[in-house]
Amino acid sequence: MLIDPALLTETAEQRELRAVTRDFFATHGSDDALGKRMAGELGVQGLAIPEARGGAGYSFADLAVVLEEAGRALCAPGLLPTVVLAAHTLLLCGDERYLPGIADGTLSAAVAFDGDVQARNGTLSGSADFVLDGADADLVLVRAGDRLYACEAVSGTPLRVLDETRPQARLEFRDTPATPIGTADVVPRVLDIGRTALAAEQLGGIGHALDATVSYVERRRQFGRPIGSFQAVKHRLATLLVEYEAARSAAAYAVACVATESPELPVAAAAAATVCTGAYRLAVAEYVQLHGGTGFTWEHPAHRYVRRARADEVLFGTPQDHRARLAVALGL
Repeated sequence: MLIDPALLTETAEQRELRAVTRDFFATHGSDDALGKRMAGELGVQGLAIPEARGGAGYSFADLAVVLEEAGRALCAPGLLPTVVLAAHTLLLCGDERYLPGIADGTLSAAVAFDGDVQARNGTLSGSADFVLDGADADLVLVRAGDRLYACEAVSGTPLRVLDETRPQARLEFRDTPATPIGTADVVPRVLDIGRTALAAEQLGGIGHALDATVSYVERRRQFGRPIGSFQAVKHRLATLLVEYEAARSAAAYAVACVATESPELPVAAAAAATVCTGAYRLAVAEYVQLHGGTGFTWEHPAHRYVRRARADEVLFGTPQDHRARLAVALGL
């Protein structure tokens, strides 16, 4: 299935959405009520949910614009677990009960696909580690065997993690009442959608690191001239720009595959995960190094992006895992 090249470019509406979202996150990114503000003022949570199921009926490409800006600002961590993973799990399972709550921002959700959980007589027992936003989720979608279940009351313990802007938790299931929502056959596609969303977030982080570094080397002066005029600095930033554009292309193709329900998504998601992870690693390294001594201080925001980049490397598999998946998918 070929992807229409027009889907790889940003529309005028998406550019406007980007501008509005960037300004919104710059103003309210540290607000404790950010989720409610996003729902009430922008309708972000319902962007990619069909109108018949309580959403706005736009595409995943529109949601990806918001995810990129969230990654640039390192805020709105609930978008990935709730609006991407949980909502798309419910959509693929054909379960509509919880989607209106996600769309209007009143319901937060998490997914626990990798835990040691058993189902028996309508209840779940076991545990799951490193569940994104698990401690505060109103709803948890759990894989137990070959089935998926929804739980509305789960005990969660926040974990200390490298990236504190992306909360994770350990969940305990002790004869927890659960409702079947479908089979676990949808999990691989949900994870590929998650990898695509993560690539969009990473693209935003790379963009921030590049913009902040360029701005700094234009202002910082040594030997009577801006350090950005030094050839060595120019070469490093040119290399980063090339990596950024490669990441943009890989992410855009994966987003288009999600939006069009393309069977090429497993290949596109693995490629985007590989390229964007590598580019983000380079971006944060240059972010710190080219800011000189100030880039190593606790007060400078660079360390927050370093933490996010490192944590993202293993969130849905390592780069080596993605390359192995690519090899299998391509028959190599």
